[in-house]
Amino acid sequence: MATAKELHDLTLEDLNRRAADLRESLFKDRLKLRTGALESPAKRTEARRDLARILTVITQKEKAAAAKA
Repeated sequence: MATAKELHDLTLEDLNRRAADLRESLFKDRLKLRTGALESPAKRTEARRDLARILTVITQKEKAAAAKA
């Protein structure tokens, strides 16, 4: 996925869309994990970290917008 520096350049709408996509992907991976069909558990870990990175950037942008107002 993208680095935090690249994520800062995106809009909140794009970040929220990416977060929703990652949440859906993680849900599907969780089901695959339970059924034994998950091919690469490392991708699941990477997706979790990407989601955390995106949520951190969203929070930072929201706090910056609140401080300006």
